[in-house]
Amino acid sequence: MCDRRRAPACRVAFAAMVVTALPADSQTPSWQPADSAYVWSFPRDHWSHAGYQTEWWYLTGHLTPVGDTAPRFGYQFTFFRVGLLPSGPELQSTWAASDLIMGHAALTDRRTGQHRFSELVYRATPLLGAFHPFPDTLLAWSRGPPGTGERWTLTWNGAAFNVAMRDTRARTGFALTTRPAKPLVFQGPNGFSRKGHGPTAASQYYSFTRLATRGTVVVDGDTLPVEGTSWMDKEFGSNQLGAGQVGWDWFSLHLDDGRELMLYVLRDSTGGVDYGRGTVVAGSGTVRFLTPADWTIDVRARWRSDATGAVYPARWRVRVPSAGLELDLEPVVANQENVSRLIADLAYWEGAVVVRDGRGAVIGRGYIELTGYAVLGRLPL
Repeated sequence: MCDRRRAPACRVAFAAMVVTALPADSQTPSWQPADSAYVWSFPRDHWSHAGYQTEWWYLTGHLTPVGDTAPRFGYQFTFFRVGLLPSGPELQSTWAASDLIMGHAALTDRRTGQHRFSELVYRATPLLGAFHPFPDTLLAWSRGPPGTGERWTLTWNGAAFNVAMRDTRARTGFALTTRPAKPLVFQGPNGFSRKGHGPTAASQYYSFTRLATRGTVVVDGDTLPVEGTSWMDKEFGSNQLGAGQVGWDWFSLHLDDGRELMLYVLRDSTGGVDYGRGTVVAGSGTVRFLTPADWTIDVRARWRSDATGAVYPARWRVRVPSAGLELDLEPVVANQENVSRLIADLAYWEGAVVVRDGRGAVIGRGYIELTGYAVLGRLPL
């Protein structure tokens, strides 16, 4: 649970990065923790879950302009529900809010080397944004970044998710429809994803690991029809990171042989690995869970950000011997750092990568998320 003393660390681990949570007292109801015996109900669980402190809907993918032969764009779209109170405030006002809605979106253009990041943070109130109840097909919406005049939306299309965002100042946007190429999978037994050794250090976590994607991308005034493949993660919980954990490295990979690989490692204040888990999803959809003993990740290069001074891993060799995998991962663009203008000290690397085999042939694509590097060594832990 975040409190004022740990607020900077919570921002880094953006499960709670804008939660300057109120100090707990005897009058404040407690947040609901993740539960290994949680009873899932779909499609209801695609919608929001009041009572949990943190929740997100997260999509990334690679998009190819129709008529082209290779992906040009990588994209990210995330809505976060950040709980301020476990239940609604007693104040009778349309401005009263128990949640924040936060949106992050990015578009990486391999052709130009540009990476564009947009963000928003609002109280979840009728004029600013909301999380709609099941079965409303509009799951969440928000006004766009101030001055842009566009709404961001997350909707349920009956099979998966549609997303739309626009940032006229950044001259970018996209509107995408997704359809499952595989059924959803749980990340951890019954979707209980441990993030540490404590009994409540966990989230409820599932993924659509392979989504066929179509839509349009807007860049510098040009609207391009695109198609491609996406990955979607949904998590909710209340107490995911331990006191010494400052960030994580997260890998989501689509392999051309039909498999998907997800790995995450959580790092402590020394930069060492504190905890980790993973999954391999077979072409048939069968899931096998992994522990850190099942893989190795070797960093082969690093990249320094001019914006923050942070030094991020920039090339990787990933081995999962039991799955016959030895993979080299390389960013499609070096600078895919998202630097917030709204949240102090918030910067993380979220980037599209290509996957190569030992001979250098491209055998897949993916996304990697790196949090905590921009403030490592400066946190008052």
